[in-house]
Amino acid sequence: MRIDLNSDLGESFGRWELGDDQALLSIVTSANVACGFHAGDPSVLRRTTAEAAARGVAVGGHVAYRDLAGFGRRFVDVPPAELTDEVLYQLGALSAFTALTGDRIRYVKPHGALYNAIVHHEDQAAAVVEAVRAFDPDLPVLGLPGSRFLEKAEKAGLRTYREAFADRAYTPQGTLVSRREPGSVLHDPKAIAARCLRIARGEPIEAVDGTEILVEADSLCVHGDSPGAVDIARAVADLLRAQGVTIAPFAAAPSAPASFTTAPSTSS
Repeated sequence: MRIDLNSDLGESFGRWELGDDQALLSIVTSANVACGFHAGDPSVLRRTTAEAAARGVAVGGHVAYRDLAGFGRRFVDVPPAELTDEVLYQLGALSAFTALTGDRIRYVKPHGALYNAIVHHEDQAAAVVEAVRAFDPDLPVLGLPGSRFLEKAEKAGLRTYREAFADRAYTPQGTLVSRREPGSVLHDPKAIAARCLRIARGEPIEAVDGTEILVEADSLCVHGDSPGAVDIARAVADLLRAQGVTIAPFAAAPSAPASFTTAPSTSS
């Protein structure tokens, strides 16, 4: 058995500090690094990508709506073409810092409200897929199993990987319970680790209403901003390894730098 363990990192901004990135980077195998639209200033991005490279952790572009005040957790009805450009902009910013480490962005994972919207939102899902294809058609994407995003990405020829959330409650339909609902975020490291082991083994887990659902996953996410995130990630990693599960990045190290697909310039 093999699975990736990821966390949302690089989400501090200016004097506002969030999470313990250094500790989490000593545990996880993939880091979803904020790209500046929902969190992460340039110095935070540079520091996080450098630390990830030093520890052999794969860096993914954690792209989001332009929503610093709402931490990217509010839906924005942005036109699809504009959303494509905004995702490209974020990937370009992050890639500048991964290049300094001798690495590159290994995958793309949307954040927050954008992640949830493109489970069903056709136009925005297509817009994000188009951005990834334009940036680098060999770049894989990470998303919710059964989402329109992964479906469209696969049809577009992108490699797709499925994600499960260690510290979030699920609906009977296999989607995430809204953070506005009680019990949407889980906190007990031992219970979370046991549930992650079931996911890694391909066994059903309990939804918020008590029914059992099957959540297929190539990667498990521990939110870096959750209280006790380091303890949760460590408990998950320790239990998985103790039960013979290999924890490793789903996105292999790249062999060539990313390139952009750009329109010809009309200015002199």
